[in-house]
Amino acid sequence: MKIDFVSDIACPWCAVGLNALETALKTIGDDIPVTLYMQPFELNPDMAAEGVDTGEYLAKKYGMTPEQLQGARDTLRERGAAVGFAFGERGRIWNTFHAHRLLLWAADQDALTGKSQQRALKHALLRAYHGEGLNPADPDVLMQLVREVGLDPIGAEQVIHSPMYTNEVRQAEQFWHDNGINAVPAIIINDRHLLQGGLPADVFENAIRRIAADTAEVAYTGRSK
Repeated sequence: MKIDFVSDIACPWCAVGLNALETALKTIGDDIPVTLYMQPFELNPDMAAEGVDTGEYLAKKYGMTPEQLQGARDTLRERGAAVGFAFGERGRIWNTFHAHRLLLWAADQDALTGKSQQRALKHALLRAYHGEGLNPADPDVLMQLVREVGLDPIGAEQVIHSPMYTNEVRQAEQFWHDNGINAVPAIIINDRHLLQGGLPADVFENAIRRIAADTAEVAYTGRSK
């Protein structure tokens, strides 16, 4: 089974959704072999390199009062804790484009090595951004995470300090936009089944099992329900 996880590092519900999906996949185990791909999406593609204050940005974008913002943060912390993700204090919203370039490079490394380091890097980026308030556009932060997950630091440094994977990120983002993805997280299973949002783990598990069963029935009978 192929699963594309379309998301932005700046999206807190993407952190919740990815951890919930990982919980579901762990529960499913070897019953259903899954290949998980991290796909790029930018909520703020025009964000300046220096970022913006989180509270001011969210208040302006959503018209929320400080009390409403705090309520939203509390809800995120609760949902995150339920799937093992710890939200910390994050004072700024950062540009995520360079992190997406690095993630696509990591996917190519996985294709060569057979490992799942793109997946590990995505988790590390979400934790750094939402758990530690670190800037994913900072080359030092990116290199720290590269070493943490065991990716090649020399290759990563070449990507970070060059325009490599710029076109690939833009093309992938355009592909998802052209196919109707305008909000994240968006989870596409086998290129045809769409799940959206930071759903609970059991919802992901049930959907994956149902799709796998339907796929098996089609393969056996030539008909779907």
